[in-house]
Order: sequence, then structure tokens, then C-alpha cells
Amino acid sequence: MTHLSLHGDRVTLRLLTEADLERLLQILLQPGVAEWWPGYDMARLQADTHQPTTTSLAVELGGEVVGLVMYTEQADQYYRSAGIDIALDVTCVGQGLGSDTLRTLARHLFDDCGHHRITIDPALANERAIGAYRKVGFKPIGIGREYEKGDDGTFHDNLLMDMLRGELQ
Repeated sequence: MTHLSLHGDRVTLRLLTEADLERLLQILLQPGVAEWWPGYDMARLQADTHQPTTTSLAVELGGEVVGLVMYTEQADQYYRSAGIDIALDVTCVGQGLGSDTLRTLARHLFDDCGHHRITIDPALANERAIGAYRKVGFKPIGIGREYEKGDDGTFHDNLLMDMLRGELQ
């Protein structure tokens, strides 16, 4: 895929470029973001955003990069689904930009890619994110015990959530 541009009510999602990485690293290192995206440096960001099974998109507002959204796809016709991750600049929190980003990507994954289910797995302690995900239609389906390691070296639980086609709000 060489070109992908998705337009929401306020945000534009476009394929990530190398020029975006420095700005995205700044976002991932912000207090309020870093606790949910631990251990990032440029090498890890490049590795995560360049995986052959991951599509990485810059989130733009007014032409400025304000976040990152990524998805992976299960292409098997019997399991057509996608998993997503999102990170936004802390200055954008509470403005509805996360919801706009999630709705825009979900419409693409459902309508253009033919998926029937989307998953997301926020840290169980990330109540703000969980509330935002519920707002667009994600529902809790289980707890991933000791799912990911935090910067403190201990493993933390995550909440597995999903949304089926037709549940997007």
C-alpha cells in the first residue's frame, strides 16, 4: 500500500513517513502518554511502525501531526478482524479527537477492508482510554492478566475490548 488517506470529522489519517517519527516520539514520551506506551526510543518506534503486519498512520489535525494509530489485520476469511492501538498528544485529550480517529479508522476497517470485528487492549488502569473506547462502541470482553510490562519492571493487566460491525457509534 503506497497511499492511504482517511478523513474524519476533524482528523486526517495518513500513512506514516520517516519525517513523522521524531514528532511521534515526542508524543510517546509525554507524561500522560509514556505511562501507557512505556520504553519508547527511536529504535523501538521505528521497529514497531515498520512491521510488515502493521499499518501505521499519522493522525493530523489542521496539517499538524498530533498522534499515531496503528492496526494489524487477520486476513483469514474465517477470522476477518483487526487490532488497533492509538496514542494522541496530551494537548488533544478531551477534544473528541480520539473518538474521531477511532471512528474514522473503524469505518475503514469495516467498510473498506471487510473486517467484522476490531479489538483494542488498553491498560486496565487507563480509565480515560477505556471510557473513550466505550464511547465509540467497544465493549469489554476480558482481562489480560499480567499482559504487558511497565517501565517499573512489573507486569500489568489489560482490558481486552472489541467492537463488531454495526456497533460503531
